[in-house]
Order: sequence, then structure tokens, then C-alpha cells
Amino acid sequence: MTSLFDDPVETAAAAAVDAGAPLAVRMRPRALDEVVGQQHLLGDRAPLRRLVESDEPMSLVLYGPPGTGKTTLAHVISLATKRQFVQLSALDSGVKEVRAVITAAKRELTYAGRRTVLFIDEVHRFSKTQQDSLLSAVEDRIVSLIAATTENPFFSVVSPLLSRSLVLALQPLSDDDVRAVLRRALTSDRGLDGAVTLTEEAETHLLRVAGGDARKALTALESGAGAAKAAGTDVLDLATLETAVAQAAVRYDRQGDQHYDVASALIKSIRGSDVDAAMHYLARMVEAGEDPRFIARRLVISASEDIGMADPTALLTAVAAADAVAFIGMPEGHFALAQAVVHLATAPKSNAVTVAMGESVADVRAGLAGPVPAGLRDAHYGGAKKLGHGSTYVYPHAHPDGVVPQQYPPDALVGKDYYRPTGRGAEARLGERLAKLRAILRRTR
Repeated sequence: MTSLFDDPVETAAAAAVDAGAPLAVRMRPRALDEVVGQQHLLGDRAPLRRLVESDEPMSLVLYGPPGTGKTTLAHVISLATKRQFVQLSALDSGVKEVRAVITAAKRELTYAGRRTVLFIDEVHRFSKTQQDSLLSAVEDRIVSLIAATTENPFFSVVSPLLSRSLVLALQPLSDDDVRAVLRRALTSDRGLDGAVTLTEEAETHLLRVAGGDARKALTALESGAGAAKAAGTDVLDLATLETAVAQAAVRYDRQGDQHYDVASALIKSIRGSDVDAAMHYLARMVEAGEDPRFIARRLVISASEDIGMADPTALLTAVAAADAVAFIGMPEGHFALAQAVVHLATAPKSNAVTVAMGESVADVRAGLAGPVPAGLRDAHYGGAKKLGHGSTYVYPHAHPDGVVPQQYPPDALVGKDYYRPTGRGAEARLGERLAKLRAILRRTR
């Protein structure tokens, strides 16, 4: 448990400790205006800024990916409101520690008239009993709770605590946000104070390594700066940075030609059933920081375009992978993407669905259509029967086989075969069934 900024003496002590603290800690913003990103919460009329500037008693649940500023915002709120700040980690704290904080907060409020901000990191790891122990103090505003979580609070935080708190979702930092954090750290006297300069290639690699996580970016920058200093240079280049962070730069530009080249190579490797090549290209995209939703969309398209009914479960797997990525995020989401790639690459292939759709659309665009057969027209409204709608329709379920001879397409398309299944995978059996179905349907023609 830590308590910071309780008085001028402690503030000075904290500043002294900061000199040897990790770069990410030293560069932690000390005012709202120093916070990078999260403008939907910190803009001029945004909710968090209004709450802080009015110094109202508040309890918050901050929800977002790692490195987006949850701990930073908790510290800044404490400083801006001049309240006592106490931090607990759900990993090593229990009900006993929570009650001790509440007791101290009551004493501070009674004798010093100062409220306490209680920051609980990873609150989703608290049990229901541990979370319930906070309710009374939050309700009576003895503490202003700021709970941070990387998991959806509506699933991981008890309802009574949620109802007493404002839930604020933090967004992943953009590359521009992380770039601003890095450049500030390079020049700030709290950071590297101009001791090193960063090449453009090295900066781009840091953005890839960070993946929207400012803390990870600063940690990598600090490691790289140390490596440059050890090498006797004040220029941190790509080679030095790669050595320091032990992660090779991926030759991949998300905005350039290689973005499309690697995506194309992934899909063509899946189409060609080369699972190993497909896994390589997936890894390149993931390591380059490619948007996982883009990858998932391409896999869903591939499942229908290149596999289709040869393995109908391929589409289910691809859609499930897309859902999994949206649900759990990255980096763990890459396992679901990898599973989908393996399934799609090893599945039997067929473009029969793709060809069928293309030919049918081409015919429609060419004007090859015609009236809907009278028996198939809507017969549910008044007067429809007088027009002959539905009068010749034969209900398939009334037949033992569930299939009856009947004309379904317009006259101009009678006998037209759009879907022509291959003999691969499940389509082999489907082709046999389709031949029988067409023979029955067209028996009267």
C-alpha cells in the first residue's frame, strides 16, 4: 500500500525517489493537461475534467487496455483535487488492507478535513466479498474510489459498486499519441533530457513494439537509450534499439504497399493450402501492429470465397475468431486468428459459391430476370387470390420427401445452373444431393 503527496515533506521525498525511478514513472503526467490521448474524457467539456475541476466527491471505474493511462489518471486526479492518495493492488491486498485504508480515511476526514482517493489496480481480481467491503465507504463518501481494470467492469465488478461509480472507458492510444509521449520523454528534464536522439526508423519500431501501450514504449525507449549510452553514442538507431528490446523490426508499412502485399500473401497462401506460409504472413501482420479486425475480416472473406461449401465450418471458425478478437483483444487474440488460419489453410477448397454469386449478379445486371412465377408471389394480403397469387404453389412439407416438382426461377432462368459444386470435401456429397434435387424440381420441364 502506498500513500503519496500527503504533505510537502512527502512530496519532496517522492520527487527525490523519482530521479532513480523508471522512465515511465518519471514521465507520469502531473496535471490533466499533460495527459496524452483520452480527449473524450479530458476535453474542455468532457466528464472527467468537469468532475476534477469542480472537486466533487466521486468514485470512478477506469476501464481500458494496458498502458492507456488508468494509473496516471488516478494520480493526476489526486494531485488536482489535493486529496490524500492511497494505492492498493488487488494482487496482494485483501479485506484486511481495505478496512485499514477506510479506517485511516475516516480519521483523515475527521481530524484534517481531507478526503482520500483510494486507487485499486486490477480491481477485477478482487472477490465479491472484497468488493462488497468497499460499498459503505464509497456510499458515505469516506473514500473516493478509483478502480482500474482491463476487463469489462459490467462482468467483473459487482453491481452495487458499479451503481455508485462512474464508468469511464479509456481508448487505446494512437501511434500519434505514443509518438508524443516518446518525444516528450526525450527532451523533458524528468526524462532523458536530450541525452539521446532517436532516428526515424527507431521511432517507428518503438511505435510497433508499443502497440498503443505508452508504458511499454517508454520502457523500450529507456532500454534503448541505455544501450546507446553503453555503446558510446548519443544516437539511438534501429540496430541498437533492436538489440536492446530483443524484438526484430518487421519490414512492414501498415500504410504502404507492403500492407497490401502481406495481406494478399496471407490469403493466397490459405487458398493454396500452405499453412506454414500462411502462419508466417499472419505473424508478420501481428508483429507489425496490424489492426486485428482487418486480419479477421480478411479471414471471414476467405472462408466463403475460397472454401465455401467444401467445408461449411470454415466460415463458423473465421467468424468465431473475429468475435474472439473483439472480446479479448490483443495480444491473446492472435491465438484465435492463428486457429482460423490453420483451419482455413488445411480445409478443402472450392470457389463454387464465389462463381455462383458472380454469375447470378452478372445476369441480374444484364437484365436477365423476369416476373416472379405466380405461385411464388405473396398471397397474404387482401385481393391477392383474385390476382392468382399463390394459387399454383405446392407446399413442399406436405410431400413425404419435402421436395416437389415446381418452378421457382423466372421463365428466363429455367434450367440455369449457377451453383456447380466441386468434388472436394463436403461438396462431393452435396453435389450428389444437388443432382437429385434438380432432377425432382425440373421433372415437369
